[in-house]
Amino acid sequence: MEDKPVADVMQRGTFNCQPNTPVAEVARRMVEHDVSALVVADDRGYLMGVVTRTDLVTLRAYEDYWAHTTAQHAMVQQVITISPQATIRQASRLMVEKKVHRLIVVEEEGGRLRPVGVISQTDIVRDMASAA
Repeated sequence: MEDKPVADVMQRGTFNCQPNTPVAEVARRMVEHDVSALVVADDRGYLMGVVTRTDLVTLRAYEDYWAHTTAQHAMVQQVITISPQATIRQASRLMVEKKVHRLIVVEEEGGRLRPVGVISQTDIVRDMASAA
């Protein structure tokens, strides 16, 4: 069976916020778009981090002043990324090795990373189901 590129199964585009977005707004956008993570991007659209539902729940559990914090305070800066040209097998292995549910698909521009999509475990399982 052929190993497709990530670009063939990823969700194109990302739901973003800026680093100064209040966490309550981050949560609202996640609910509104029914997603479990938002990409934090600078004003030029370059990747700065990711905020997940787990990050927000952790913040709520341990931070008394969570309502006064921003995406920059809640985000993970060490984002696990992958190229659209990588294979689904490579994406699957990376998810397993890093124990993550999604990868941010990026293209490099002058040493900076621009998010172009997301590939999740759900996308990979859907692709497997379509092969049956």
